[in-house]
Amino acid sequence: MASEQPTPLLEFRNVQTYYGRIQILKGVDYKVYPGEIVCLLGGNASGKSTTMKTILGIVKPAKGEVLWEGEVINGLRTAERIKRGIATVPENRRLFPNLTVLENLEMGAYTRTDAAAIADDLERVYGFFPKLAERRKQRAGTLSGGEQQMVAFGRALMSRPKLICMDEPSMGLSPALVDQNFELIQQVNEQGVAVFVVEQNANAALSIADRGYVLQGGRLFTEGTAAELLENPELKRAYLGG
Repeated sequence: MASEQPTPLLEFRNVQTYYGRIQILKGVDYKVYPGEIVCLLGGNASGKSTTMKTILGIVKPAKGEVLWEGEVINGLRTAERIKRGIATVPENRRLFPNLTVLENLEMGAYTRTDAAAIADDLERVYGFFPKLAERRKQRAGTLSGGEQQMVAFGRALMSRPKLICMDEPSMGLSPALVDQNFELIQQVNEQGVAVFVVEQNANAALSIADRGYVLQGGRLFTEGTAAELLENPELKRAYLGG
């Protein structure tokens, strides 16, 4: 007898969103299960960024449901979603450049009040990214691109997330840093954290993902395992340069 599928951490059911009268998401369905890496692929204006804003509660669905661990969270504010285990590494990292590495990391725990556990998690982040321990008193704006990405990851981990949402992690990075970035995503995932990667660089995202969805014009174009999507002839032509 087949074992039952676990409850998704995150689920979209027929989600439709609008900016004014312009419809952006046109009835999309996604699922992210515990421990998975799932990528959302698509070109400009496909609805990827709106998906991210909808997960965080910045954009509210006009129709459909967003569920977290089986519970509808359409009405929950962003801070409450973070408390429940959703963290984000935003596009271009969005660090506070004049604050130190330590201060940026502490910002990730701003919804928490458990001081001893926060201190433990800070040590865990330093163990994960030893370079950040060395740079903890340095202003974040003076770090290299790769080090800034580590701070953004560390800040997300400080909220003790079950899911980290990555928004365009390859944006503006050199090929070497893109590779390093996706290795970091895998390392974070190996700690038991699920990762939802919103990305234009299909090859990079599919190289680490378990499954993927492809958005086109606000609708799901296709979905499947990473291996299936890498072999999809239409996807190869549209996104993979093959």
